[in-house]
Amino acid sequence: MLTLAARALRRRTGSLAGTFVALLFSAAVVSACGILLESGLRTTQAPQRYAAADVVVAGRRQAAVPIETLNGTRRMDRKPLTERAAIAPGIAARLARVEGVRSLTPDRSLPVEVMTPATGPDTGRNRLPPTAHTWSSIRLGDLRVVAGRPPATPREVALDRSSARRAGIRLGSRVTVLTATGAQDETVTALVARSDGGDLREAAVFYPDRHLPTGPSVRTRAIGVLADPGTDISALAARMTDVLGRDPHLEVYTGQARARAEFADLTVSASALVTLAASVGGNAVVVSLFVVCATLALHVSHRRREMALLRAVGATPRQIRRMIRAEALLIAVPAGLLGWLLGVAAVRWMRGPLADHHVIPADFTPYTGPLPGAAALSVTVLSAVVAGVAASRRATRIAPTQALGEAAVPPRALGRGRAITGTVLALASLGVFLTGLRSGGDFATLVGLANSLVLLLVVTAAVLGPVLARAAVRILGPLLGAAGPTGRLAAVNTRVDARALAAAVTPLVLAVSFTSTVVFAQTTGLARAQQQMRDGLRADQVVTSAVGIPPVLLRQIRENPHVKAATPVTRSKVVIVGRALGEEKAADLSAQGVDPAHLADTLDLAVTRGSIARLTARTVALSTSAASWLGLGVGDRARLYLGDGTPLSATVIATYERGMGFADVTLAHDLLPAHTTGGLPGSVLVRTRDDQPAADHELTRTLRRHPGVALQNRLTTDTQLRRQATDAWTTYLIVGLVIALVGVAVVTTQAMATAARRREFTLMRLTGAQNRQVMRMVAFESLSVVVAGLAVGSALSVPPLMLVARALGDSWWPVVPVPVYLLIAGTVAFLTAAGALIPARLHLLRRPRVAGDAHG
Repeated sequence: MLTLAARALRRRTGSLAGTFVALLFSAAVVSACGILLESGLRTTQAPQRYAAADVVVAGRRQAAVPIETLNGTRRMDRKPLTERAAIAPGIAARLARVEGVRSLTPDRSLPVEVMTPATGPDTGRNRLPPTAHTWSSIRLGDLRVVAGRPPATPREVALDRSSARRAGIRLGSRVTVLTATGAQDETVTALVARSDGGDLREAAVFYPDRHLPTGPSVRTRAIGVLADPGTDISALAARMTDVLGRDPHLEVYTGQARARAEFADLTVSASALVTLAASVGGNAVVVSLFVVCATLALHVSHRRREMALLRAVGATPRQIRRMIRAEALLIAVPAGLLGWLLGVAAVRWMRGPLADHHVIPADFTPYTGPLPGAAALSVTVLSAVVAGVAASRRATRIAPTQALGEAAVPPRALGRGRAITGTVLALASLGVFLTGLRSGGDFATLVGLANSLVLLLVVTAAVLGPVLARAAVRILGPLLGAAGPTGRLAAVNTRVDARALAAAVTPLVLAVSFTSTVVFAQTTGLARAQQQMRDGLRADQVVTSAVGIPPVLLRQIRENPHVKAATPVTRSKVVIVGRALGEEKAADLSAQGVDPAHLADTLDLAVTRGSIARLTARTVALSTSAASWLGLGVGDRARLYLGDGTPLSATVIATYERGMGFADVTLAHDLLPAHTTGGLPGSVLVRTRDDQPAADHELTRTLRRHPGVALQNRLTTDTQLRRQATDAWTTYLIVGLVIALVGVAVVTTQAMATAARRREFTLMRLTGAQNRQVMRMVAFESLSVVVAGLAVGSALSVPPLMLVARALGDSWWPVVPVPVYLLIAGTVAFLTAAGALIPARLHLLRRPRVAGDAHG
């Protein structure tokens, strides 16, 4: 059978090419997701500013969250922390007494902005704003002065060489450094680089120890320890851990882990990458199996005559199955290997866009080890084997005489098993949708039902494909017949072989339904968030600053006679624990800290239960979607971990609807800033009195005394919507890989179906049909496939999108931008037409008798 399969490959390269392409792109998608997943798990970076320290004590980069499982046992769930924890003053004195410590150096720092007239704000190689440090901390790193002298007096600083080069700064240049307490003009006296000549990854400014700017943002973020000669570093780290005890904020780092203490973005980006790759990779495997099964089944169906003859001359069903599996394996192995290389190229291309949208660091390097390649090859081979088994079942379960009959006239009726399966799936889909309609708007239930419903509907459409195809033919037949002889011939062809039409329509249904569900769920979410922002923001102006709003400025704004209310807002992320289906779960959620006093004048979160005015350091308010997802309500105790890892047990005192426009968790402002890296609010919502021009003038005059602080219009406020837009873009990019796979299935299915009709085209031409008439017939058939695929695919996307829309707001109707839908429909139509018309045209370029000889 292996020899027969190899000969079949040589004789049927065109037919098997479609299956090979499907396997190739399946392997590429799985490989790309595997590379991203492994890169997230293996993300490493050599320490730079802490390279010379033997041990570094700094804030934890992950929160270890104990979770109670269904069986009552406990497991630890680790969630990334977005904020740098501050180190209390007494910690350094306790660590200095540990045996083996030769010296230790606190790294005091604060966030700053470096401004130059030519370039504006500068960022480091990882595209993050710079941080100011004391000059003494330079001894902790493998750093050296490459030009100039160390800063020693007020108004002198040193810069890292790469930042100076990007900004065009030279020794002796004057730069403006913005801090929360104001702007200072500094003279650059030194440029710093790594000892090996490399540039620092994170932009840095170094001040003399005694002249570091003061203010609430200045904190000790790390303590670098130099050990006595001959000290066992692991034992020293263990002793320091014992001294720290069970401090929820601090961790002891040694070796390569010191980079995690230095670079806060590594853990966060790695976690995001792992989550994205794992979720999309799972969908990719399912879609891959679906696509490969469809293309291989089409390939086998085109060989009905051959299978019938083999059965008639004595081939056993087992031999037929072995032959089909052997063919699948022979093309799966090279497809898997080439797909791995294609996946590597796709990841390298995606690296730039992902970095531009701050999903990964700009200097992120993907890890291309052997595991993703092995996974891609394994999934490809497994998909090919499963598809081969599924495709060969009917060809080997019927009698030879029946097989010969079916080879001449394809069966029109569904098999009993397929009909029963399709009916059960249709009823299950209806049950899921009706359950969603009666769920009462519960967010967690609706999202879960929507995710299940998408897959159920697509599988149902695939199983009942011939039934749907015949229904489409009954509707489209009269329309095609009105187009003349070629249209009537196209209608007859689609009516005679409904299975072929179903095989052609199914990939379109998958493409349209999957793409529409993913894309329009995002557009609906963004539209809801924008609407919530417009409806909930009552402030007239928003004061923002990249380095934080100092208390003196907040006081000046509130003292302005034209200001009715001013609410400081601090943004962060928290980890919160809830319970669903009897098991605890931890979720990363956006958080905001607000001052409840006069909050109603600046912000309306649309409270549904309770009162946000009762916010204290031990209470919390949740959005209705977060409360539903976590199974929490007013009066419940919520277990949280703030951005720096500080545990907090708080009582839920309110729930509100506008979490998408603002944040899912609302805390008291007196609590949150102390647990963020900057330590200050990033914005102030300002509600002015009746005289708006006078208020704007007074605010502008006040802000002139605080460089770096901006006054924005109420509709251009906040980073919440930009963050959601970035999340949506990321979803589009990664899911685009899966959509590309489905698009390949559309093209290959059409090309395979057209290539299998070469004998039919030759016979038509020999009996007098002109090339243009044949092309018109193929075009009408393609039109029927496009219309049926778009209609069924669009209809299947409506029920899950209705559940998503209901989960995100009060309306059952999703937001579907017409240009976006037309783009999806146009792309599908183009791929379908190209897959059918191009192979037909290529065949028609040959002389009819030659074509007939080749395939007769």
